[in-house]
Amino acid sequence: MGGVDEADVVVVGAGLAGLRCAGELEDAGLRVVVLERADAVGGRIRTDTVDGHLVDRGFQLLNPGYPAVRRWVDVAALDLHAFTAGVAVRGETGVRRLGHPWHAPALLPASAAAMATSVPDALRLARWVAPVLPTAVPGRSTAGLGERLAAAPDAALADSLDAAGVGGLPRRVLDGFLAGVVLDDTGATSAQFARLLVSSFVEDTPALPREGMEALPRQLAARLREPVRTGVEVESVTGGAPARVRTSAGEVIARAVVVAGDATAAERLLGIAAPPWRGVVTEWYSAPSSPAPADRARILHVDGRARPRGPLVNAAVMSAAAPSYAPPGRHTVAASALLGPGRPSPSSAAMRNHAGELFGRDPGGWELLRRDEVPHALPAQAPPLSLRRPVALGDGLFVAGDHRDTASIQGALVGGHRAARAALEHLRGTGS
Repeated sequence: MGGVDEADVVVVGAGLAGLRCAGELEDAGLRVVVLERADAVGGRIRTDTVDGHLVDRGFQLLNPGYPAVRRWVDVAALDLHAFTAGVAVRGETGVRRLGHPWHAPALLPASAAAMATSVPDALRLARWVAPVLPTAVPGRSTAGLGERLAAAPDAALADSLDAAGVGGLPRRVLDGFLAGVVLDDTGATSAQFARLLVSSFVEDTPALPREGMEALPRQLAARLREPVRTGVEVESVTGGAPARVRTSAGEVIARAVVVAGDATAAERLLGIAAPPWRGVVTEWYSAPSSPAPADRARILHVDGRARPRGPLVNAAVMSAAAPSYAPPGRHTVAASALLGPGRPSPSSAAMRNHAGELFGRDPGGWELLRRDEVPHALPAQAPPLSLRRPVALGDGLFVAGDHRDTASIQGALVGGHRAARAALEHLRGTGS
């Protein structure tokens, strides 16, 4: 870049929020400069090829049921490959499968058998989920669901489930599944946010793009008229007329600046206090044969025992859902555990052994492809649920990201949209 450049708007960060924001601003006829310190777009989403295997950063899935994904993403172009809509639960006496009644009807007999001794708890869980079920029936709109949940009383997930009397296997399954989604197994996450997530999983089935999760941000970036400037470190942001962005490659002046990096970047550049982070460590393995039998190869595995025997929150055979994730004759396995304060990073041996136990297979022949420790994977979503934190900071400065909405792909896309709308309103108000 070098010297001083000019733009209508500078967007700092080329994650989902920044890319969505930049796209809307360009659609309004503005010149937008997007700056990204990494060597590629995507923010916390990244896919690499390791020995012919696709390896994402951490364990991530795309839920096409998110309203923002349906609205702003060309889902068909991603060529999604879905997992079976359910979970395989390791119990004391074996593995039981529980499936979504609409998306995985073949699992209804197995689900009924698994829940046969837990009917009262299953009914209590159904009552707890009930506030989101009417809008989650296939074909019905989820418009306004988030707002209704945010307006209702909220509590920590564990307290809410306790108050509803949910226990037994249904509680362990829900806790185990959600722990891998919100990256928290303490029950401190907003119960209303958990319900909102449940509604999205009822709407559709999580899946993998054929070319890996990075295909999502790459699609958004490809729509931009001006390419993202990668490898550029933003050193400071100053509001005013014009606003100024000082970088490792020079300075950009603009009529508005949107900081769309993660919460830590917003704290450093704008002084906005970052929420606590939830972290994850994921190990990726190459296996010579599928670790799971055919009837549960494409399903997420969790530990449903009262006392789990290892550190994992989930494990999955990624290539069983998306064959493109592995070269011919091999299988790609991902196993994830949580990171956080007071929680030591689990050893590779403990993770591998626990994964083998969840699948019911000897993991001795698996080859470690990569280990990713991502301490800043998701912002914590504590109660009360807040869907719309302010994005306009005054003086031509704006902020976008899942930390301003909800800790999800949905929240990142909506955060970018809201920041773009606010920046456009500002520019119209200044007459520029």
